[in-house]
Amino acid sequence: MKGFILALVLTGATAAHAESSTDPDWPCIQRKQPHLSLGQMWSGPEPDDAIRAMASMPEIAHLAERLEQRRLPIEQATTEIGEFASGADNRKLTALMVAIFDRVDPQRSALISGIARYGHKQVDLANRIEDHRAKMTELEKAEKPDFDAIDETEKQLDWDMRIFQDRQQSLTYVCETPVILEQRVFALARAIQAGLK
Repeated sequence: MKGFILALVLTGATAAHAESSTDPDWPCIQRKQPHLSLGQMWSGPEPDDAIRAMASMPEIAHLAERLEQRRLPIEQATTEIGEFASGADNRKLTALMVAIFDRVDPQRSALISGIARYGHKQVDLANRIEDHRAKMTELEKAEKPDFDAIDETEKQLDWDMRIFQDRQQSLTYVCETPVILEQRVFALARAIQAGLK
């Protein structure tokens, strides 16, 4: 059983490392990609400086802020994009895409950083669990075992194991969140592109 917890963490990190080749402690199966590029999501006109400036206009900025929120169903977002597109030219539609992208990419990057910290904490916790196990083995092998110390170490081990397992169960959801954001931006991009003239 020795090394099992650390192996569990590192197995995920190794599989992810094979994918990302950038961070050996990355805890997700999904490839680590700290930033997206607009070109990955958008095949419409390339934004110039004027379009980027247009993206901060209140009408476009407010709509982008509404559309990027995940609580707004994508079907409703698509309808609202269609309404906007009926009175917008390609430059305004491109500006809307830029405004959405400029909101989501920093959020997603912050999530990626948080996940990386989460992964490092899991590795640290796995190491601490292994230390508790080694200490218990050493205490149990003593000629005159200190049962109070064994009990205390066992309590610490149980507590750390519980925290570790709770975090591992949350890891799947945590790792999927950046992917959900990518999928939303891509869906919004398709809806905006459908309105291009």
